Amino acid sequence: MFLNRCNAIVCGLLCVLSSLALAQSGPQVYDEAHYQQHHIKQLQETPEGLDFLVLGDWGRNGHYQQRQVAMWMDVAMQQLDGDFIVTTGDNFYSNGVASVNDPYWQSSFEHIYQGPHLFEDWYAILGNHDYRGNWQAQIDYTHVSRRWQMPAQYYAKNIALEDGASVLMVFLDTNPLNPEYQHEAKYAATQQQDASKQLAWLKHQLANSNATWKVVIGHHPLYSNGKRYGKTSGIRGVLEPILEGHQVDAYFAGHEHDLQHNQPEGSRVAHFISGAGSEVRPVAQREFTKFAISQAGFATVGIDKAQMNVRFISADGKLLYQYQIKKDNS
Repeated sequence: MFLNRCNAIVCGLLCVLSSLALAQSGPQVYDEAHYQQHHIKQLQETPEGLDFLVLGDWGRNGHYQQRQVAMWMDVAMQQLDGDFIVTTGDNFYSNGVASVNDPYWQSSFEHIYQGPHLFEDWYAILGNHDYRGNWQAQIDYTHVSRRWQMPAQYYAKNIALEDGASVLMVFLDTNPLNPEYQHEAKYAATQQQDASKQLAWLKHQLANSNATWKVVIGHHPLYSNGKRYGKTSGIRGVLEPILEGHQVDAYFAGHEHDLQHNQPEGSRVAHFISGAGSEVRPVAQREFTKFAISQAGFATVGIDKAQMNVRFISADGKLLYQYQIKKDNS
């Protein structure tokens, strides 16, 4: 009798625990209560301006902290009334996608970034891991998904703001521009593109723009205090003279799995790395480092006529860092 009663109690407890587990693993309800409970302090939208997110190195089927980052991205977009999302590449690890029907589109993208405020345009570029698969499929997915926007390997977007300012955003494919890939067999596909043609196009876009702000997005950083510290001189030699010579305000990259703001002495361009969309790696303080942290997260960018405000947000919804670039409109 005693054993039967104990067994019944144990079974009852197991049922309760099982029910709790099912409840916790159920679908997230995105209602007003959710957004009251989840709020990023000191994060405010830019009146009459532009607000967007920058995410990099993310596609890992929800592993590491990808899901947590996705949830707080949705919160950030809700608070900012965000306009769109930018990716800095390495959208699918480790070997890209096979086609527009690859299951990774569902397991790494559609089913992860499913918060209601993440259904805005995603402006994507290619990373080196994307080139290990069918990179053309990521361009073609533009015609499958309403929110995925990658019309070509490189492209530009001009945005007029309500306060009269304007923003030129240039989305690069830095893989064929990176000298270190010229003799690597696993990145042979990157060399099929005419790099000189892309560079001529970049110079034309920047030289012929009267935009208030010029922002360039590429996968490879020109400066890094992470894993590739001291190994970015090749791509820096290709791009830095162009960015500096055409008065670019900010360059956003990924590739390094962390969050960084680098400002080399004498440089006009502010260099940001947002590559902490899932897995992270160690960083260190270097001579050009303004901020660096080995935490999963993403960047938010707010732009109006007077300033650009860049913030780093962690995978637990904390404001880690913010930096303002002032614009002299005199």
